[in-house]
Amino acid sequence: MKMTCMNILGRLTAGILLVAVSLAASAAAGVGEDPDLADSTWPTYHNDYAAQRYSHLTQINTKNVTQLKEICRLVLSDGGSLQAGPILVDGTMYVTTALDTFAIDPTNCQSLWKSSYKPLTHMPFPVNRGAAYLNGLLFRGTPDGHLIALDAKTGSKVWDNVIADTSYGEFASAAPIAWNGMVFMGIAGGDWGIRGRIMAYDAQTGRELWRFNTIPRGKEVGAETWKKATASQIGGGGTWSSYTLDVRAGELFVSVGNPAQDMLPDERVGDNLFTNSLVVLDARTGGLKWWYQTQKNDPWDYDLSAPAMLYQNGKIQEIAAVAGKDGYLLAVDRNTHKMLFKTPVTTQFKEAPKPTKAGAKACPGFIGGTEWNGPAYDEDNRLILVGAVDWCTIHKATGPDYERGQLRFGGSMTPLNDPKPSGWITAVNAETGAVKWKFHTEAPVVAALTPTAGGLTFSGDTAGNFLAFETATGKLLWSQKLDGSMGGGVITYAAKGKQYVAATTGNVSRVTFGGPGLPSIVVWGL
Repeated sequence: MKMTCMNILGRLTAGILLVAVSLAASAAAGVGEDPDLADSTWPTYHNDYAAQRYSHLTQINTKNVTQLKEICRLVLSDGGSLQAGPILVDGTMYVTTALDTFAIDPTNCQSLWKSSYKPLTHMPFPVNRGAAYLNGLLFRGTPDGHLIALDAKTGSKVWDNVIADTSYGEFASAAPIAWNGMVFMGIAGGDWGIRGRIMAYDAQTGRELWRFNTIPRGKEVGAETWKKATASQIGGGGTWSSYTLDVRAGELFVSVGNPAQDMLPDERVGDNLFTNSLVVLDARTGGLKWWYQTQKNDPWDYDLSAPAMLYQNGKIQEIAAVAGKDGYLLAVDRNTHKMLFKTPVTTQFKEAPKPTKAGAKACPGFIGGTEWNGPAYDEDNRLILVGAVDWCTIHKATGPDYERGQLRFGGSMTPLNDPKPSGWITAVNAETGAVKWKFHTEAPVVAALTPTAGGLTFSGDTAGNFLAFETATGKLLWSQKLDGSMGGGVITYAAKGKQYVAATTGNVSRVTFGGPGLPSIVVWGL
């Protein structure tokens, strides 16, 4: 009996040692804390409705990120813009170009299907920023002002709704979000002098359920902030990136762009609500709950374009973090609607209070600050991460020049190339707004930022530099030079026991943010 116990004890000891050796080997190899790596998803433009973009995956981490290798790539087009954020659901990745939608195997870049949209009318600005998914359907906008639903398995069209009038300069470039049987989508084209609006549609039929006008008129709240009634007729206020949702409160957060005509604030006296504002709506009814305006009577084309990011701080305050083309990161208390902090994330300079006939220098300029990809949140380090463009502009105000359906600014804007346009990635303390670290990039940062539990933050710039930082310190751990400008999403996911990172490259639209290369999706792994 004594020998039997000793034998059992010996076997147990040997087993424990074997497990210990295995764990040590795994740790040495940098496998991380999730060895099983169950298949994961990236189901919305920002991974979650709160737009935090955070991934809990750890297989790729600070110890092994230098071992990343390109697994595959798929060329999506022979030219044009690629500013979209991919999504991944049920083992399939979906990515959009201006007119095409692709379903892709996320482990080998094999194209499963491609759906091509043929525009029916004029396209004011051919760009698209992504799709939404709900209950087997994909939803996306089109440059000729349609919202369409596709079967996620086959790519066949399920319904098609005209939601914009392109003869006025309206189009549908934003990545919609879908929730609770509804699809939320807005209209872009503020610089064309449209009347912006956000709508909800029935996900199964495409029928409009409600709408909220971002340029109020008549008895609508905010109409009095347009002192000249004629100014609100061409007020602008487009929404052109994506949206954020608090599923607990049923609140939809909408970032609204600039007023028109951009450089003529005296022609539209007043605060010009709801331009340059974070607007919070009841997601079920479209009713206005509250708003925060970042720039009143904006003369510099400082859209609040990127989606808000929602988080809770150490004081259990519910906060919305927003970043706009004005080059600031703001934190707003969702209960008091008061600003908690305001942190500059790019160069700030104004030669005059507003554009002049002779020309006034402004930094950031009309293509500066934070564009269509907004703040991300690292929950481990309680850091807000945001990318920005450092680019100044000469703004000349020449007078009213509105023409229906035409891109007009009330003047001219000339980007300056001395110093050379560049970018910033900034990490900000989520409690205080203090800058923890910042990294000056070779070129503008308009691509998404993606923090992970592996201690990494991924992003890239328009010079094609794909970057991986240690989130806690800002140390650049790994980079790869791509053959195209990075202007879209960066996502990470697990499939078949392995973690991958995928990004879009080859954006060649809006010459200012373009570059060489073909629009492509690229996937990396260990």
